[in-house]
Amino acid sequence: MSRERQDLFSRSALAAFRLNGQFLSVAEELAKPAGLTAAWWQVLGAVLGEPLPVSGIARVMGITRQSVQRIADLLVEKGLAEYLPNPAHRRAKLLSPTDEGRAAIARIGPGHAAFADRLAQALGEAGLAETVRVLERLSVVLDGLAAPVTETASAVTEP
Repeated sequence: MSRERQDLFSRSALAAFRLNGQFLSVAEELAKPAGLTAAWWQVLGAVLGEPLPVSGIARVMGITRQSVQRIADLLVEKGLAEYLPNPAHRRAKLLSPTDEGRAAIARIGPGHAAFADRLAQALGEAGLAETVRVLERLSVVLDGLAAPVTETASAVTEP
């Protein structure tokens, strides 16, 4: 790998780490009036469209199954979500938002929309759309590269 490529890779990783922190900070502020945390919002948001098992939520969100399990149990305890039977797997229940959970997410909507408008105004509509396309493309490419990295590393170290 050339030094320039290595530097670009490092800069992109550092930018992503910083963005993650910034997104979490914004999400905490947006979720607070609804009585949620960013993590609760993230897990509830993953199951708004359809109930999912904890492992499926973890896969979609790119976080550990144990983290999702802990949050899911809290959401159920608080009445914001419920476990449903999973026809595909007896032990892996599906997490689904309750009406109260959906109402909490809906309370985030106005602040979320206002912040999205501010972001679009600052970046420009086309700039925001391009930023999203680039981030989504980078995520897809990283997913494709993740598995072969170990194979490449072991191939290099084997005699």
